[in-house]
Amino acid sequence: MAAAVGLVWANTPWSGAYERLRDFQLGPESLHLHLPLEVWAADGLLAVFFFVVGLELKREFVAGDLRDPRRAALPVVAAVGGMAGPALIFIAFNLGNDGAVNGWAIPTATDIAFALAVLAVVSSHLPTALRTFLLTLAVVDDLLAVTVIAIFYTDELHLPYLGLAAIPLVAFAAAVQRRIRSFWILVPLALLTWWLVHQSGVHATVAGVLLGFTVPVLHKFHDDDPRNPARRGLAEQFEHRLRPISAAVAVPVFAFLAAGVTIGGLSGLVESLSDRVTLGIAVGLVCGKAVAILATTYLTAKLTRAELDTDLRWIDVAGVALLGGIGFTVSLLIGELAFSGDPSREDHVRIGVLIGTLTAALLAAVVLRLRNRTYRRIAEAETRDDDNDGIPDVYQHH
Repeated sequence: MAAAVGLVWANTPWSGAYERLRDFQLGPESLHLHLPLEVWAADGLLAVFFFVVGLELKREFVAGDLRDPRRAALPVVAAVGGMAGPALIFIAFNLGNDGAVNGWAIPTATDIAFALAVLAVVSSHLPTALRTFLLTLAVVDDLLAVTVIAIFYTDELHLPYLGLAAIPLVAFAAAVQRRIRSFWILVPLALLTWWLVHQSGVHATVAGVLLGFTVPVLHKFHDDDPRNPARRGLAEQFEHRLRPISAAVAVPVFAFLAAGVTIGGLSGLVESLSDRVTLGIAVGLVCGKAVAILATTYLTAKLTRAELDTDLRWIDVAGVALLGGIGFTVSLLIGELAFSGDPSREDHVRIGVLIGTLTAALLAAVVLRLRNRTYRRIAEAETRDDDNDGIPDVYQHH
């Protein structure tokens, strides 16, 4: 909804007001933080989003599906393949296109929040293993995306600032390891870490992931009272508190400020769709993700000891593969980093991401909705097994 509002506003006679709002600068100049709102959203608010991602990554590695290598193998391989496929498609579209290849990573990212939201909307009888597969795939995808941002989209690295960032980061880690939850201690340390990483040239969202990684996942029981918050891991407590801020503030504000591209009517849309950057992103998200995720998962299952969960079928994996093409938040962020200073290409990136994401979401919704009906019929048939012989009555005549 936030992205839609930004997109519509940017294409009305009042688009100038939207651009002034997006370019409005605030922040202390003495700290080199007098930045436009658009930059604050990408560097600041998304750091909160990536802190929550870091918490989720840590939880998956310590106590979740990524703890078991055999169980995690297929979605992990799917995530790697799901990044390689779209990147190759984008490069194929943009070879010789005046530096456009620099945006190769734009269609590689999966938006974990959006993808899980679509699955939640269409799913009422789908197996739990399907959500687990998608969550593991998206979590690994996010980890790889953060690594790509840190390595390939850092223009100028200032090592002194990066070294100094380790001091508040270690202090934050020491505090959370001691189960200190006082915001007046943790927030200043987190902000100082964020500022030093920002000044180092590494994208500031990386600070959010690093801070999230330091938070302990496992429980420490101090008494037998289940209401004691110490019975929940600190990562779970932080995630519970910050996820609403991330989902209701950070991501929507970023989406509102990032998606507002002036299309220029039907002719402008046609012009954008004729650009190889737009096509590379859209085709990479829709086709590259789906084909690569499904192919790598299938080949890994056939050629190794890794196995698909017994509750799933390959058509279910195809639906998840289409969900992998939802690359909204991180794709837009990488697009801004890849083509910073080139407004025309930034606009084409936004159009490509929007078209690719919406197309992938609609196709995935259709496939998974059909599968949901199939699983619902199976569940209803099982409830009609009156003679308790283990064979649903609906199948007896067969």
